[in-house]
Amino acid sequence: MLWVIRPIFLTPGQACDLDGADVLLPVVEAEAVLADQAYDAQERGIEPLTQRGIEVVIPPKKNRKESRHYDEIWYKARHLIENFFAKLKPYRGIATRYDKRSVNFLGGIYWVASVILLA
Repeated sequence: MLWVIRPIFLTPGQACDLDGADVLLPVVEAEAVLADQAYDAQERGIEPLTQRGIEVVIPPKKNRKESRHYDEIWYKARHLIENFFAKLKPYRGIATRYDKRSVNFLGGIYWVASVILLA
């Protein structure tokens, strides 16, 4: 299995999910992007990806005026992402963010991610 390490960006705790997506989406190189309903924003999330030919696998919000189709089979693979975050939580320094500086915290995340990958 080929593992590709993608960049991890930190956002402030009070920021919405789309603030992080504004940084990540322009550099995404993939066939498809899997995300939850928080990223169901036409102008900020979906249009930039579809213009680049990337399949968007984001379920539509229930209050959306025009329902949109998404691949439910691909969406089920999103649990792998959730599993990664679940594996980060036992590392107490990461779960509680002991580091005050973001560069130290991000270094800890990369270190723990490499430990998880090698295990």
